[in-house]
Amino acid sequence: MPKLSILNRLASEVQLMLRRPPRQQYAALCYRRKKKQSQLEVLLLTSRDTGRWVIPKGWPMEGKKSHAVAEREAYEEAGVKGKADKEVLGYYTYNKGMNGGLKVHCRVQVHALEVQDLLKDFPEKGMRRVEWVSWEEAAARVNEPDLKALISSFALTMLNATPQQA
Repeated sequence: MPKLSILNRLASEVQLMLRRPPRQQYAALCYRRKKKQSQLEVLLLTSRDTGRWVIPKGWPMEGKKSHAVAEREAYEEAGVKGKADKEVLGYYTYNKGMNGGLKVHCRVQVHALEVQDLLKDFPEKGMRRVEWVSWEEAAARVNEPDLKALISSFALTMLNATPQQA
């Protein structure tokens, strides 16, 4: 039995040595208001690999600030145009599956982006499903607990900041 506990401890230490800090990504929480009801809607899209519901995100780009990367990813992945807030909305983490089965721990910095235009043609058109849903539905569809909380707190802040129309 002592050999097994030594092996377990050794395996645990090797795992800790190989663990890297999370990789950084940038994302856009794309939103719009339905004009008549003043309802807040969030844009979700499916990931290309697993088909799970996500928001547009990507790796840092040389020479681009984080909010500009978020804008670019929103355009490439969902065909939306708008200005992302420079201020950070929040963060969430997830494990990104890479080729060969490797999982990389990622920390995603999120910027709110009010959508001003929807394009018919964009780089990843046809590779993903893109849907506008209520903020409640968006929070229910995404898998990551911190992203669920981020969507909910953003929506509640937005709804409380503007008077509701009757």
